[in-house]
Amino acid sequence: MLGYTALNDVTARDVRVREGRTERAKGFDSFCPLGPCIATDLDPSALSVEGLVNGVVRQSGSTKDLIFPVEDLVARVSEVMTLVPGDVIATGTPAGAGRLQPGDRVEVRVEGVGSLKNPVVKL
Repeated sequence: MLGYTALNDVTARDVRVREGRTERAKGFDSFCPLGPCIATDLDPSALSVEGLVNGVVRQSGSTKDLIFPVEDLVARVSEVMTLVPGDVIATGTPAGAGRLQPGDRVEVRVEGVGSLKNPVVKL
């Protein structure tokens, strides 16, 4: 495993509701930004994770609250698929995700990694 980073797991909720499925609702261009770096010397067992919209905290949690520790997630995923360099496993998100509007600014903060900042645009 190379390391850890922040991931903004964007979902088009209107598409998910209309189609009753998640695959396409998460699959649009620009819907899974990563960054700002890959932290390679980090203990993932108790890192703070926050999601902010327009500077207001909407989500706040810790990796210690994950149902499965990060190492177990990697082991479980590798039991059902071959992981190759460049693969990414997303661990989930703290409660509080909500609707976004064009013009909003989203920030994902992960302790030891930094902040991933993205604007919301309508294409």
